[in-house]
Amino acid sequence: MSDPAKVRRHAERVRELVASVVRSQIKDPRLGMITITDARITADLREATVFYTVLGDAVAQADTAAALESAKGLLRSTVGKALGLRHSPTLAFVLDDVQDQVKHIDDLLAAARNADAEVQRLAARAEYAGEAQPYRVDEDETDDDETDDADVAADVTENPRGGAAR
Repeated sequence: MSDPAKVRRHAERVRELVASVVRSQIKDPRLGMITITDARITADLREATVFYTVLGDAVAQADTAAALESAKGLLRSTVGKALGLRHSPTLAFVLDDVQDQVKHIDDLLAAARNADAEVQRLAARAEYAGEAQPYRVDEDETDDDETDDADVAADVTENPRGGAAR
């Protein structure tokens, strides 16, 4: 097993090497507008997975995948020489469908926003199923509170001997 930091460094180096070779050495006309987005390598440094995106439709993606498969030997030998490992890692190319996932997430967020707006619209027109105040409130208690305040005011104006103040 290798050190995880070493594995990360090798994976980053694989990504840089593949991007450089694709840009400068591969002259396959099937190769579309490609971007190498990420590379991951196993802990034993034997297998590397390279993720890429292609600008274009499904035909451009399929043509680019075929071009990468045909250039796999050149890419593997270049990566092996540059890394200086005992065994050159095998390369697997995976189409990174980030754009499709982003579009799907945006669609889900738009649907959630529309559902929230609908709920808000329905809530604005909603009425209570029963009374607005579902709990019983004794009306005597509310009247007593008002009279208690009046009683206190009356007590202040009264004479301490029991007569009214003049």
